[in-house]
Amino acid sequence: MTEFWLTNAVLILPEQVVPGSVLVRNGLIADIQPGAATARGIDLDGDYLMPGVVDVHTDNLERQVQPRVNARWPSRSALLAHDAQCAAAGVTTVLDALCMGDLGFDEGRQRTAREGVADLDALAGTGLLKSDHFLHLRCEMPAVDVVDLMDAVADHARVRMVSLMDHSPGVGQYADIERFRAVRRKEGVMAAAIEAQILRLLEQRSRTRAPNRRALLERVAGLDVAVASHDDQTEEEIVQNHADGIRISEFPVTLAAAQAAKAHGMQVIAGAPNIVRGGSHSGGVAAADLIRAGAVDALASDYVPASLVEAAFRAEAAGISLPAAISLITDAPAQMARLPDRGRLAVGLRADLARVRVFEGLPVVREVFRTGARVA
Repeated sequence: MTEFWLTNAVLILPEQVVPGSVLVRNGLIADIQPGAATARGIDLDGDYLMPGVVDVHTDNLERQVQPRVNARWPSRSALLAHDAQCAAAGVTTVLDALCMGDLGFDEGRQRTAREGVADLDALAGTGLLKSDHFLHLRCEMPAVDVVDLMDAVADHARVRMVSLMDHSPGVGQYADIERFRAVRRKEGVMAAAIEAQILRLLEQRSRTRAPNRRALLERVAGLDVAVASHDDQTEEEIVQNHADGIRISEFPVTLAAAQAAKAHGMQVIAGAPNIVRGGSHSGGVAAADLIRAGAVDALASDYVPASLVEAAFRAEAAGISLPAAISLITDAPAQMARLPDRGRLAVGLRADLARVRVFEGLPVVREVFRTGARVA
């Protein structure tokens, strides 16, 4: 039996923040003692103790595979680097977001997805991964090959979420086609090629999006996974998504879409980097405004794992309590991902824990435990 106390901490419980101690036994939270520090155990020196973070959407693996435009990193090495970054950021459970289908922006994404699943299968049982990894399949609806790609991995035991997205020009985060042009120019694409790409993608979308959407929804209908829409812009999109059985709106780009999702009983995921940066990198609604409007249920890191803890502590400025803010990155995403054994400081749950100290307003993750074992 493995047992130890974490003591002299400030505990972020589901409903309150109190000084106290936590007993870890055999990888689970065995006892919680609010009040004075115990006479034994690991002294946390007054730091916060919170549940380990659950990240339901991160593209960070792709960033490790492709650290520079023309520099592809070995896949397994990239996964281990990604895993280490997640653990260091307090993320003890991560849904690796892998793209199914490509619109011609990054053809290497399909290789990344294929190799990422294979590497996860190879490493998952070795004890070498610091965080607990699952899969989030991001399905690019207008892509010609999306249905076959998704079908090949849909039954994988680690799939916890499927999202339906559309990055065509004129849609979602590219509703302003000029922004689409600007992004492509920044990538070095010539003007004539950009215009040809816009015409090609719009024609392709008119042929493929509707049948692919139907096929994808039929494929996920029998799976016990969360299904999300992506970059919702209008109330009409929300109404259609809800009618199709989708219950999560991921990264809505307007306040109207987020509020419509909540009105229809859907959950909303917002981006943690949006809060840290003070706004959306793509011109969408500010996530802090969504929180003020009561239209956020969970935060995801999107592209920076370290953003989650910082965003949660900053979210207090949007008018919610620290326990409520921490729930946005722990309990709520755990429930979304069908992982009810984690996400809260509660007796009987996994001892996935993060020790955090706030230094000049910046929360710093100092130690991380997964099932009671220190991983960072």
